[in-house]
Amino acid sequence: MRFTKMHGLGNDYIYINGFDPSDVPDDPTTLAKLISDRHFGVGGDGLILLLPAQDGSDAHCRMRMFNIDGSEGEMCGNGIRCVCKLAHDSGAVTANPMKIQTGNGVLTLDYTLNTNNKVDSVTVDMGEPKLDPAQVPIDTAGMTATDQPQTFKFTIDETGERFTGTFCSTGNPHVTIYVDGVSSINLTQLGPKLERHPLFPARMNVHFAEVISNNEVKVRHWERGSGITLACGTGASAVCVAGVLTGRSSRKITAHLPGGALTLEWKESDNHLYMTGPATEVFTGEWPEQAD
Repeated sequence: MRFTKMHGLGNDYIYINGFDPSDVPDDPTTLAKLISDRHFGVGGDGLILLLPAQDGSDAHCRMRMFNIDGSEGEMCGNGIRCVCKLAHDSGAVTANPMKIQTGNGVLTLDYTLNTNNKVDSVTVDMGEPKLDPAQVPIDTAGMTATDQPQTFKFTIDETGERFTGTFCSTGNPHVTIYVDGVSSINLTQLGPKLERHPLFPARMNVHFAEVISNNEVKVRHWERGSGITLACGTGASAVCVAGVLTGRSSRKITAHLPGGALTLEWKESDNHLYMTGPATEVFTGEWPEQAD
């Protein structure tokens, strides 16, 4: 089975071009765990499949993404940029803009090419953020509402730690927690507790954000099913929404992530989120049918 290792600002996945049916894995859940292992596999934050669009869809292609623990996610912001690059650079899809079917509907992507006619930078129309707590989803009955939209106080019962988070869905569930210094946060300790908090029925992607200015933030991520990652596109988009809702930042920001910077904009004109960032190929290879 042929694969391509790619990353968006260090958020790295193993990609399989399923336009060749012989490369489509029978069991992507198990494969994701094996191939993502950084010691015994290729290494990555998960596995993403580029597939033909399903019948009846107006999309040019489809993506499915699996976290390192084998769970399937609805969408991945950094991943979908790389899907666009793989689709174009392999010749499977050359439309620009490109429509990609995801677990969060069909998204539209515009991209630029470098001098080698390869995809360089991609802007993703992420659609409208979902702000209804039931759509995120979260159980607000166990939280305390604040005077800021979509913002609630909640406690980790076993430790008594108290947090204030702003919640939304940008294709999957996110909470943004503002702090004075993100570098001091013990993500390894807090991430699993917050991800699997009983108030979050679909688990949670967790983002600690530090405001630098009205249009700049610094963010660290704990991704549902993958743990600490160098970048999270849907998460950075959620931080953009949180900044507007809480009055901390403008509608267009630069999010400085451990792996680099993304540009996010929550346009007032159409209520859509737009994310712009790079997509980078690292190497290609072959995975044995039955790995030892």
